[in-house]
Amino acid sequence: MGIIQVAVTLLIALLLIKPVGSYLVNVFSYEKTRLDRVFGPVERLFYRIMGVHEEQSMDSKQYVTAVLFSNFVMMILIYAVLRLQKYLPFNPDGIDNMPSALAFNTAASFITNTNWQAYSGESGLSYLSQMLAITFPMFTSSATGFAVAIAFIRGISGNKNELGNFYVDLVRLITRVLLPLSFIATLFLVFQGVPQTLHGAVTATTLEGANQVITRGPVASLESIKHLGTNGGGYFGTNAAHPFENPTPLTNLLHILFMLLLPTSLIYVFGVMIKNKRQGWSVFAAMSVIFLIMLGTVLFQEYKGTPALHAMGIHGNMEGKEVRFGFFESALFTAVTTAATTGSVNNMHDSLTPLGGFVPLAEMMLNNVFGGKGVGLLNGLLYVILSVFICGLMVGRTPEFLGRKIEAKEMKLASIALLIHPILILVPTALAFLRPESMASILNPGSHGISEVLYAFTSGAANNGSAFAGLTANTNFYNISIGLVMLFGRYISIIAMLAIAGSLATKSRVAASVGTFRTDTPLFTVILLMMILIIGALTFFPALALGPIAEHLGM
Repeated sequence: MGIIQVAVTLLIALLLIKPVGSYLVNVFSYEKTRLDRVFGPVERLFYRIMGVHEEQSMDSKQYVTAVLFSNFVMMILIYAVLRLQKYLPFNPDGIDNMPSALAFNTAASFITNTNWQAYSGESGLSYLSQMLAITFPMFTSSATGFAVAIAFIRGISGNKNELGNFYVDLVRLITRVLLPLSFIATLFLVFQGVPQTLHGAVTATTLEGANQVITRGPVASLESIKHLGTNGGGYFGTNAAHPFENPTPLTNLLHILFMLLLPTSLIYVFGVMIKNKRQGWSVFAAMSVIFLIMLGTVLFQEYKGTPALHAMGIHGNMEGKEVRFGFFESALFTAVTTAATTGSVNNMHDSLTPLGGFVPLAEMMLNNVFGGKGVGLLNGLLYVILSVFICGLMVGRTPEFLGRKIEAKEMKLASIALLIHPILILVPTALAFLRPESMASILNPGSHGISEVLYAFTSGAANNGSAFAGLTANTNFYNISIGLVMLFGRYISIIAMLAIAGSLATKSRVAASVGTFRTDTPLFTVILLMMILIIGALTFFPALALGPIAEHLGM
């Protein structure tokens, strides 16, 4: 029965790709459509307020500048709200101001679409902070990543260095995609029992006669954009395992579909915008193969359990899982949330079997299995460029992608984007093991403790946000170091990829010939798949061997 649930969920997600992708093409085509009658007046009002000229396109440098400036301003706003929430309205429970290091970490987390939380939402944030410092950047950070991906596609498919207008892309995605879908999802979640209120906590009397304080708040509105925007995080400390965030199998289904909806559809958008759908499907096929391998691994490992459980007569590993979801829905959620770089969890990843925990780690390390808003596609295309370059060297021909020559400048930028990810994971992890105070935060000894620290920095670098909960990350070292990792992991890649798009956009197209290496064939899909797996294995296998693999072999 569980396998059928998984298959049906993935089938629904697959069927939604084309219609949602076609709608997104209309949103970003800049052509007059019927949508303009509905959303145009609101959008033009925002443009006037911001002083944006809708028809004015940006080159790669201007686009990057707009991304960095707007995100910096929003990050300062988020930090200020968190540091002053005690004095601001909508704080019925009297929650105190957030400490400076934690506020920096949280601001960096939510502006980068990571949504890593070193605090417990129900006790650490006021309602205003939940809405203005958390829910608000969930819209803008996801829209930023998506806009960058669209700009990159325009660059590699266009004829000049015009990537569109960042502010127009940002506004259109929020008004035409994120807000309408989030509104519908919020109503459905309220229907299923998720709270949505500005009233404070309530005190209830339990069956034993004791008093219990029950936290509530604007939960449903946060949950809808949390998954649609592949943000992650949670209103409550236990995230989507909490019955107020994810009470029923239907809400669990909605969360999974929302996490996959836009990342998978963006790949279809890529194929349409470059006028080569076969190219888009070849990239989608490579990502899907990796996803299915990872999903199969975590499903099998959690259903199989551990030798210690077998010795007790217990089949499967239900530790850290909700009974209402079971093995299969928990494993599917685990694979999806790290494939889509969401970071939301409906079970505790720290309680997964060693190889079950290997799966979310590996997906974040590869960071190109669908990915969040734009991230997975950009990283996937980074490997496409690398594969084309290597194959070109093997046959003695200047490599080409979409009719543009891949030369030294593009490869230098691609190398920066490719190398920054493992550097941001492995170097801070090593530093953490050299500091006695950061070692004291590890609650589990041995290989599992290594996995906890490795997972934290991997989650930050991949802008994922999920965690192995055995690590006490609310310390100055982890708050500052993970905050910096999140910022560098987000923006260095954005700068490099948009620079590549700007460089390719100015190059003349090369006519296809007999010697042209096609990148829209099953053969290239296999090459791309092997390139991703080989580079990922060579880069991260030593660290994984010390963590989850060693723990598995030691069971």
